Amino acid sequence: MKFLKSHLLLGVMILFFSCNEKEFSWQQGDILFQDGDCGDFCKAIRKVTEGYQGIEFSHNGLLMQENGEWFVLEAIGKGVSKTPLQEFLNRHLDENGKPKVMVGRLKAEYQHLIPEAISEAKKHLGKPYDSAFNFENEAYYCSELIHFAFKAANGGSDLFHPKPMTYKDPDTGELFSVWETYFLELGIPIPEGKPGLNPGGMSLEPVLEMMEIQDN
Repeated sequence: MKFLKSHLLLGVMILFFSCNEKEFSWQQGDILFQDGDCGDFCKAIRKVTEGYQGIEFSHNGLLMQENGEWFVLEAIGKGVSKTPLQEFLNRHLDENGKPKVMVGRLKAEYQHLIPEAISEAKKHLGKPYDSAFNFENEAYYCSELIHFAFKAANGGSDLFHPKPMTYKDPDTGELFSVWETYFLELGIPIPEGKPGLNPGGMSLEPVLEMMEIQDN
């Protein structure tokens, strides 16, 4: 009996360790959350919304595979782009040379939405960056692109949930000066309270499982 119990315990331990040592691998539809440095803009973004486990995300993109190669669909300054994965990862590195990126992976019940969401996001390649952060125009910022891609794939229902955006310092209640200058130069009102999403808030959505990139 003791022999049987010891072997049973050994089997459970082997299963436990094999599950925990499972290698990380990329999957289509992974959302890559990046902690980048864009100066005062990033500081303002981070201050109003902390990300998963308090990590300060300022950008995100959607992973896809094409002809055996990995790319990130992302909305950046030059517009909606298809960026090679390694280029995306190397954009911001920590002191150890590791990409400052975490992966948000859709939970199993939402995985079926990924192919259509990628197709929807690809339709917007070449469209301009949404400098006005306006849901009503034909331009996109990073989280907006991902939001509308999955909304279309989900039959028009939100998978990620927009919230009223703020451009005010939570400590003072005053507008961040960097945003005042930014919107003044654009010649448009500050869209305080208008719906939107940012990477930090999106990383907290319950439809995602957040995970670290592991060396393979």
